[in-house]
Amino acid sequence: MISEVPNKMNDLKLIETYKRFLQTYSPEQLRFIPEQGVWSIGQMYDHLLVVAHEYLDSVEACTMTVGDRTQGKTEFGEYLFNIGGFPPVKIQLPPELNAAPDNTKTKEDIRRELDQLMKRMKELKKKVDEINPSYKQEHGGFGWLNAQEWFDLVGMHFRHHLRQKYELDEAWVTHGDGSDASSK
Repeated sequence: MISEVPNKMNDLKLIETYKRFLQTYSPEQLRFIPEQGVWSIGQMYDHLLVVAHEYLDSVEACTMTVGDRTQGKTEFGEYLFNIGGFPPVKIQLPPELNAAPDNTKTKEDIRRELDQLMKRMKELKKKVDEINPSYKQEHGGFGWLNAQEWFDLVGMHFRHHLRQKYELDEAWVTHGDGSDASSK
């Protein structure tokens, strides 16, 4: 079973694991969409990268917060951090937040972006412990989070998408010929 407990040291190892997974995909596998409304592996990677940078932007925004924020997390935010990760369910975003991620990036593009993400995380990790935990930024679903919580969300989010990665791998095997089911 994949642990959902956040561990900052393991977050970078987890991203390294995603990089190793990436190397096993052909360009066709990377872009394969098994059915309408389902992302490709490449889109999943793009989503992970975009969201990780949004979370890290919020870490940096916490450094510029003026004054303590007494607001807390939402009920779901409390639940999320109490269990140490996202629940093992698919989360459907509202349509205005659910635009399909980019499906045109190459393995090299994604690898380079994963490297850039890891570099940014290493730099921010050195600073995050020094940021006042009362300096917070609001997350639309989880409430008011401090820099450490925003940072922890990156790893939680990558762990959450492992299930999707395995489902997409299985869809590729199931379709056998690798043809794009969305074009059938």
